[in-house]
Amino acid sequence: IDQDAGSGGDWLPYAFRELEIGTLMGTRTWGGLIGIFANPPFVDGGVMTVPHFRFVDTANNWSVENEGVAPDIEVFLDPAATNQGRDTQLEAAIREVLDQLETYSDDIHREPPPLPTELGR
Repeated sequence: IDQDAGSGGDWLPYAFRELEIGTLMGTRTWGGLIGIFANPPFVDGGVMTVPHFRFVDTANNWSVENEGVAPDIEVFLDPAATNQGRDTQLEAAIREVLDQLETYSDDIHREPPPLPTELGR
């Protein structure tokens, strides 16, 4: 994740953390998770967007908007390395995944989902 991620780039890391899928690496997202709709254009052709809804987290709090999603491990993108064709955030993420694989065990016991009722619900 990084500072240029907004909208779905804010929601995806939020959900990733909420569902405990894995480690978030990079920098805090920019925090733009409101919903906007197209409004009629002005007579001069200009446009304006107005928020119509906002994100509420699982604890029923306004969340993410104007604060973003912070990573578990902060890694800054190095502009000098980027100019050389390298992505320091991606490199750090690959190192982290390889380190996690050293101790990975697939012995997590999960409850199976409930069986559907006779009505299929």
